[in-house]
Amino acid sequence: MMRWLMLVILLALGLSACGGNGAGGLSPTPTDPEPVRLRVGLDWTPNTNHTGLYVARDRGFYREQGLEVEILQAQEGGTVEQLVATGRLDLGISYQEAVTEARVVGLPIVSVAAIIQSNTSGFASRAAKGITTPADFAGHRYGAWGSPVEQAVIAGLMECVGADASQVQFVDIGSSDFFVATERDAIDFAWIFAGWTGVEAAQRDIDLNIVMIRDLNCIPDYYTPVLITSEELIATQPDLLRRFMAATSAGYQYAIEEPDTAATILLQAAPELDAELVTQSQVYLASEYQGNAPRWGEQRVEVWRDYAQWMVDRDLLSSMIDPEQAFTNAFLP
Repeated sequence: MMRWLMLVILLALGLSACGGNGAGGLSPTPTDPEPVRLRVGLDWTPNTNHTGLYVARDRGFYREQGLEVEILQAQEGGTVEQLVATGRLDLGISYQEAVTEARVVGLPIVSVAAIIQSNTSGFASRAAKGITTPADFAGHRYGAWGSPVEQAVIAGLMECVGADASQVQFVDIGSSDFFVATERDAIDFAWIFAGWTGVEAAQRDIDLNIVMIRDLNCIPDYYTPVLITSEELIATQPDLLRRFMAATSAGYQYAIEEPDTAATILLQAAPELDAELVTQSQVYLASEYQGNAPRWGEQRVEVWRDYAQWMVDRDLLSSMIDPEQAFTNAFLP
């Protein structure tokens, strides 16, 4: 009888020591057998902005930190910002403008890393159109996707050089392909990312002019994309975030140092992508991920403050945010 009682006690003690294994319970250390499961939502379909996540997952960096990370494409039921704020996603890919807008309306999300240090977007046109400066936008058709920020950015660039923004015709093209729309002469120029569409144009041997926003000193530079989480996860699971960011940072550092191999890892995860485009895009972004920052992911308060103030000045925000609450570097290794 005594031996049986001791066995029951030992069994009970063993079960109570196991604890939980989810993000909402006790977080196991990296040596625990049961990993913590995290859900990370992408802003779009997989591309080279996301490579570091796939590297961290498939090279075992998350596993070494006691994590099991599920990378999900764009989800139904809300934006990435809404899904992260409500806990349906643990982390997500967003961009500075969206985080700023979300915080104005009370969504408790925070940027924990700048995936790319500087804005690599610009306004692209086929070279034959002769659009080489914002002044050349006048008299041309812009392929718009329907965001208020498009008009504000084009107006800001044109006014900066003394041009009249009312001379631009906006044509709604939604998510139509840039190359198809310009080849059919439906539009003259559109807003693209140099590290993807710009690289694809070179791959196709199509000569483009790209007016890069960051080169003009007319609109404050900003972070796009960024990695976000919720204020609740920051408050309740800081060690979990440190472990996630340690592995994610290692993933992006790997992509910086080994872009060709990193491209192969992304292609294994998303074989539907064009291999040559991914490889060349990865080489382009290898020097952009960290840029001139002291480490990958680093964010500066003046970048958040200046761009938010520009949005306020352009009536894109109803009020100013506290820029120091919109981001944190605390979880970067």
